[in-house]
Amino acid sequence: MMHVVKETRNTNQVVRRFPVELVKTYEKMRKLASANAVVVFSISSCCMCHVVKSLLFGLGVGPTIVELDEEKNGKEMQAVLYVLVGDDREQPVPAIFVGGKFLGGVETVMSSHINGSLVPLLKEAGALWL
Repeated sequence: MMHVVKETRNTNQVVRRFPVELVKTYEKMRKLASANAVVVFSISSCCMCHVVKSLLFGLGVGPTIVELDEEKNGKEMQAVLYVLVGDDREQPVPAIFVGGKFLGGVETVMSSHINGSLVPLLKEAGALWL
């Protein structure tokens, strides 16, 4: 049985389908992301996760970091991230939330940094004050 969760991304409505057993985990993750300016879901041994965390720290952001391999329900959280990414073949970490919204993974963060849109996004979310 699937449960439908509706999200709003900009003005477009996004519909995600989560298995019933993941809905509670999704809600906890959504609340965590909404309560913090920047949240990074990571695996401690992942080099791309390290790259994203280093970039954010280098910009002066103090993100909330959730190391999935150290969390009790890390496997469930990773399953939720697979749904958010929308591709079972793509690794779902690092997964970055800014201002309570799913920004994406390492490629999205790096391209946003290169094109100059990351810092304004971080400022808007309250993660940077400069």
